[in-house]
Amino acid sequence: MTSIELLTDALAAYRSGDRDQAAELTAQAGLAGSTLADELRTYLAADDSAPVYDQPSAFTAFIRGGGNVELYRALSAELAARYDAGKPDSLLDLGCGDGLAVVPALEQASHLPPRIDLVEPSAALLEGVHERVPSAQCWQSTAQDFLARDDLGWDFVQSTFALQSIEPEQRAEVLRALQPRTGTLVLAEFDVPEFEEGSPEHLRSLVERYERGVAEYGEDATLVAQGFLLPVLLGIVSGQQRTNWEHPASVWAEQLTTAGFTDVDVTPLADYWWSPAVLITAC
Repeated sequence: MTSIELLTDALAAYRSGDRDQAAELTAQAGLAGSTLADELRTYLAADDSAPVYDQPSAFTAFIRGGGNVELYRALSAELAARYDAGKPDSLLDLGCGDGLAVVPALEQASHLPPRIDLVEPSAALLEGVHERVPSAQCWQSTAQDFLARDDLGWDFVQSTFALQSIEPEQRAEVLRALQPRTGTLVLAEFDVPEFEEGSPEHLRSLVERYERGVAEYGEDATLVAQGFLLPVLLGIVSGQQRTNWEHPASVWAEQLTTAGFTDVDVTPLADYWWSPAVLITAC
């Protein structure tokens, strides 16, 4: 059996609750030359009950390394071009994080919106972005709570890989709340393939994609894998501690149409190990 086949079977065993079988198959895959298997074997031998974001340094290394470097470079450049083309007077970023996308976009753009609202649930991340965009009004809040607090509107609203973290029913409410208050909405998301969760095809796809993802991090591979990628992977496999609800781009477009947006367009943004990144524009 190939390492991909062995790891696919290992994930199936893990999903069924047989950790011993998962560990045995993972060890065999490591002998076949799989970097992912080596990391997974180490992880399974330790306590895998820690939260995904328990190691901030791992997430920092992940988001600022590997394929994310080119992904965010392309994203910020595209956002800057749209600021300059549309010249919005007001900008809202929902789930801005520490500003990895919005700060370089504002720095590159010739046009700076006079009113900028940045929304982020994490106080630590919000503090970091406020230092870099002191003119912005920063709100420590979820998207749901923020949109329920007033009736502000914006010429340009963006959310970059953030709305996927909102459970679909709540996300539908967020999109409905945004529609009458938004000139242009731009989402950066991944065009993920659609599988029946837990099926052999799904597990094999996860193995193939995560093998590529771990390999991108070189000397930081162990930090990123142990502290971030593997907790996410096994959360997907087990169906527990889920933090993301992703969809094919066509489903994102359907959700926006259902929310009342009438002009929805999907354009490629960048290749990425997980799935191709796209920009979804809605008016």
